Amino acid sequence: MQYNFITHTLRKYIFEAMKKTIILALVGGLVACQNPKSTNHTTEESTTVVESNDNIFFNSLKDGATLSSPFYLDMGVEGMIVEPKGEPREGHGHHHLIINESFAPAGTVIVADDNHIHYGGGQTTDSVALPSGDYKLTLQFGDGMHVSYGEEWSKTISVSVK
Repeated sequence: MQYNFITHTLRKYIFEAMKKTIILALVGGLVACQNPKSTNHTTEESTTVVESNDNIFFNSLKDGATLSSPFYLDMGVEGMIVEPKGEPREGHGHHHLIINESFAPAGTVIVADDNHIHYGGGQTTDSVALPSGDYKLTLQFGDGMHVSYGEEWSKTISVSVK
């Protein structure tokens, strides 16, 4: 009986890992085919001044911007090395986009769901589609096992999607 439980659990884990790999490959293919200079998304720069962490940033988005969906996301970090998920190494990790929530406290695992997008392949760009509305977007840097580096390694902005 225990053997069947272990086999079932292992199969379920492998299926979920394969599903995530396929989704990441499809998203990566879409991003690779996208030419950000020729997209028809628009941004309107805001005059709102926001205190920010200078070590993690949105290269393509400004706080208060109005965007068309899908929009181009270009993520940056200084002081850390971006790499795919895997064994945690000091000073290394990858980006996570958290939608309508603030930073993940240091030492906590960043969940993967519709509001917590993992870039575990080491991606620094993406095309993000959101329904019309107002959003708080938090860029969070985490280690190879998706453990948050905390508020110091996060950046939050507000945008409107039309």
